[in-house]
Amino acid sequence: MNYSKSRKKTCPPCPLCCTSATRTLVSVNGRDYRRCDQCEATFLNPKNRLSREEEYAQYLLHKNNTEDRRYRKFLSRLATPLLKRLVPGSSGLDYGCGPAPLLAAMLTEAGHNMRLFDPFFHPDQSVLNHTYDFITCTETIEHFHRPAREFSRLAGMLRPGGWMGVMTCFQTEDKLFSSWHYRRDPTHVIFYRETTLHHIAERSGLSCEIPTKDVALMQKPVYPKVIPPQEGWE
Repeated sequence: MNYSKSRKKTCPPCPLCCTSATRTLVSVNGRDYRRCDQCEATFLNPKNRLSREEEYAQYLLHKNNTEDRRYRKFLSRLATPLLKRLVPGSSGLDYGCGPAPLLAAMLTEAGHNMRLFDPFFHPDQSVLNHTYDFITCTETIEHFHRPAREFSRLAGMLRPGGWMGVMTCFQTEDKLFSSWHYRRDPTHVIFYRETTLHHIAERSGLSCEIPTKDVALMQKPVYPKVIPPQEGWE
């Protein structure tokens, strides 16, 4: 008797903690979102991501005006608690700054020295070869296709005692996910809970605090602990 071999369905691993134990959370309009039960990230199945050209076209639709007071107030949610922790004249990198780097301008106004990086709008790779007293990453980490690599890179660019400030809309109740405005942006491919940010900090050897809604501040200790090599983290 002949038996056909069943094909085992492979599940995409978590792009953040790299575990293979992921499951479908929900499918919306043909887009498959998966949940990692280890780090609690929710991520878009890689097969549903936009192409680089499609992603760039979406970014061109964003209307972030550096003269917009509301935009400045929005960014102050990260800038205000971060500035309280920085010494005068610190050096910083705005990672994923976009075409209108208002946050970098705000931090420069406060007396700090800023460099910019964005893969589409400020693609100077040389700035990634330096270390910094602080790194900001606002409305950026939800775009990471390879977050394990990205967070490893960011932690590596921090000087001892340095700060990494990230801002993204934290995911809350799963029942609200399908209708969540943040999910509907087609360039958003991974979503974080507060616990996910703490998980990232722990894997990176950083401390983590949540000073206000949707903001995490992570600090590298002055005397970093030795973190054993972890699968997927470079």
